This record gives sequence, C-alpha cells and structure tokens, in this order.
Amino acid sequence: MMKIMLAVLLAIMVMNMASLGQAIPDDQSPAAVEKWFRQFPYAVPKLTKLHFYLHNIVSESPPDSVPIAQAASTANSPTKFGLVTILDGPLANRPFSKNVIGYGQGLFTLSSQEESSTLITVNFVFTAGKYKGSTLSVLGRNVVFAPIREFPIIGGTGDFRLARGVGTCTTNYLNSTSGDDILDVNFVFYRYVLPGQEESDSENYEEE
Repeated sequence: MMKIMLAVLLAIMVMNMASLGQAIPDDQSPAAVEKWFRQFPYAVPKLTKLHFYLHNIVSESPPDSVPIAQAASTANSPTKFGLVTILDGPLANRPFSKNVIGYGQGLFTLSSQEESSTLITVNFVFTAGKYKGSTLSVLGRNVVFAPIREFPIIGGTGDFRLARGVGTCTTNYLNSTSGDDILDVNFVFYRYVLPGQEESDSENYEEE
C-alpha cells in the first residue's frame, strides 16, 4: 500500500511540473499572466547577461532621437538643463550593424545644472533572438561623459517578468559635430524561470 501511495504522489508531482512548464511568457493574455503569477512560488531565479549596442544616430532621416520639450532657461544653461528628448534607437550585435535585435525606446532628460547628466526612462524591446517579444525597463541616472555609467533594471515583461539587475554602458562611438553616438551596453540581471521552461543563462548578441 505504501508503495502505491508513493507512486501516486510521484505521478501527481510529475503532472503538476508538466502543467507549470506550459505557461510560457510568450502568452501575454490576462489569464496567462495571472497563471504565471500563481506558479511564481515554483520559479527559479536565473542570472542572465545581455550584451549589445544602442544606436542614437541623429544625422540620418529619420533620426533615432528628437528633442520634444525644454524650459525657457534651457538655451542659456551650460548643461542644457531641462531639455527632454525622446529615443527610438536600434539595438544591434555590433556598432553600425544592420542586424537589429531590438530597440531602446523612451525618454532622457538633462537633469543636472552642474554636469551633463540625464534622467533616463527607457524600455529595451527585443525583436529577435530567443527573447523576442520581451522587454526590460530601465530608470536611472546617466552621466554623459563618465567612462562607465551604471543604472538599475527595474522590471520587464515576457521572459523578463519581475527582472531586477544592473546595466552598465560605455561610449563606443561619438561624433561631437553631428551628435551621433553608440553605446556599448551590458545587462546583468535575474529573471525567473518556471519548471519546464528553458534555463539558458545568457544571450550574447555580439555573436552573429
């Protein structure tokens, strides 16, 4: 009798694990999202690393970013304090590559009167690769001319639901005349994987 009971319990556990694996983040319907959260106690945090290049080319048409607002005093500010710019810049595996794997979409506001520093609110939207359809959200401070900048990853959608981590970037390319620039971006963060889902821990978009 004990062996039968153990066999039944094992079968139930296997069935439950299988059902958990069916709730993939690609399904973003309200019912699927709710089911994902009900299964969240079984999720395992996975350290994930992404590497790509964010392009902000403003010398071409259409430009990747455009200013949309500024204060009356911005024109007289040495740091352009108060200038708000909207961004829709492609993400690629290499500088100037046409192999677009997503877009950085959001706002950056020159928010310091002492130095060139911006408040950034950007969603990184992935349109290719195994994380296609997922997003990561960043909210933080970017000191424009610092050698390395660090900012928090505060959340995400799809495969990156409840993601938490840190992004760093360096300037890979800057044309001070045209205003074009390319950032070398590295993300390190934890995402949550339900039992039965893939468990790969990184995607290096630098590889073709």
